[in-house]
Amino acid sequence: MELIIDNLSKTYSNGIKALQNISLEIPKGMFGLLGPNGAGKSTLMRTIATLQEADSGSISLGDIDVLKQKNELRQVLGYLPQQFGLYPKISAEVLLNHFAVLKGIANKSERQELVKALLHKTNLYEVRKQNLKGYSGGMKQRFGIAQALLNNPKLLIVDEPTAGLDPVERNRFYNVLSELGEHTVVILSTHIVDDVKELCTNMAIINQGQVCLKGNPLQIIEDLKGKVYKKTIEKPELEAYKQNYQVISEKLFLGKPTIHILRDENPGDGFSSINADLEDVYFSQIFSHTNSKSI
Repeated sequence: MELIIDNLSKTYSNGIKALQNISLEIPKGMFGLLGPNGAGKSTLMRTIATLQEADSGSISLGDIDVLKQKNELRQVLGYLPQQFGLYPKISAEVLLNHFAVLKGIANKSERQELVKALLHKTNLYEVRKQNLKGYSGGMKQRFGIAQALLNNPKLLIVDEPTAGLDPVERNRFYNVLSELGEHTVVILSTHIVDDVKELCTNMAIINQGQVCLKGNPLQIIEDLKGKVYKKTIEKPELEAYKQNYQVISEKLFLGKPTIHILRDENPGDGFSSINADLEDVYFSQIFSHTNSKSI
């Protein structure tokens, strides 16, 4: 089963073009959707999840027309939005059981077994009787995944799931998602490059409502081989380097900027060649797309 998005567009009443002719084919497995804040990722996720209308285009999941058969899509959809609320004075076990009832799982013994299995899967079983107000950010996110899996979804959407999580909680979350991707279409929408690098076999980069690049992360990185160079410079020199080179990223190292540039051949001038990574791909695409739009 594939999720197919074809020429999807959305313009808000204030004139912002959130989506501009988005086309993607997303197979079973983990699919990463990278982009800066405001790129249109959440708009795309909400549209796929039938929470808002598109202006034009189409979305299909197997034989389901997502934009026209909203109820059919919701029966096979799991969704973890960027922000979600929980009842703080209720335990995870009780609330998950309540959500299962709302999703139509009427048989009590079946529901109890499902809740137990999901609490184990998300590593929350030992704290299942603890009120949710005492949960850490990562625990709340894992609870969010548990409720999204109640209906054994064919499509799972997670929007910015690891923002604000510490490294330990992020790794736990990665483990849960990687298991799910073996049998489900999972869309991971994020601005954190490591999320995609760690988890996804397919990806797309979106900026200003448009798809800049799509493909396999390893192949995309290979395409930049021999084209990324770095140099540590003095702070006052930064603007001059930006004028003379295609500076795709900058980081401070011991108080000095280390810049990465994109170049087909070695520029000399103290630059050294480095192995490109997905972060270099991401920044190069955002740089190129933003500058082409401003011309």
